[in-house]
Amino acid sequence: MRVPRHIGIIPDGNRRWAQDKGYEKKDGYQYGLTPGLHALYLAREYGINEITYYGFTTDNCKRPRIQIDSFVKACVDAVNLIAKEDVSLLVIGNKNSPMFPEELLKFTNRTNIGRGGMKVNFLVNYGWDWDISNLSNNAGRKSILDGLYSRDISRIDLILRWGGRKRLSGFLPLQSVYSDIYTIDDMWPDFKPEQFHEAMKWYNMQDVTLGG
Repeated sequence: MRVPRHIGIIPDGNRRWAQDKGYEKKDGYQYGLTPGLHALYLAREYGINEITYYGFTTDNCKRPRIQIDSFVKACVDAVNLIAKEDVSLLVIGNKNSPMFPEELLKFTNRTNIGRGGMKVNFLVNYGWDWDISNLSNNAGRKSILDGLYSRDISRIDLILRWGGRKRLSGFLPLQSVYSDIYTIDDMWPDFKPEQFHEAMKWYNMQDVTLGG
């Protein structure tokens, strides 16, 4: 089986899941913590080298304050859970904004935890426009990529999006230019290992040419 080197996870559907269960929208985020760990373990089993989670974006901060507080807390909790594993951890986002949680500042430089190993990236208070805002007028693919705030994150081979939406929503647009995108109709809190396995089988059948 051909395995992607780097996968992106868009864990969508938390609020819709909460409403379907009779909860408030804000309550859905905490139910996404365990799925995040399961995805990490499965990626490790497949020998995937790098995984990037979409935490929250600068655009998400337009939501009601009670929801913002909830998804910020969920991101902090998720990163702290991952920080108990043997990983190479990086949190990427606009850390100069008051929306960036102070608890995660220590991970804004890549940090080897335990024995290190798989690269795990977590996007927190991330915005695609923020990511490219430091670019100069120099032409050339390498200079553009080197100018990103997210330059330590490699090209993404496969993006898995839960919640049924078929869009990137600003997820690392330059690293995603040739990504294959696999969507799962189930909401993120309803994560099942079978969904991950099916995504790997699907990717194995794709014709990856990178434009060539």
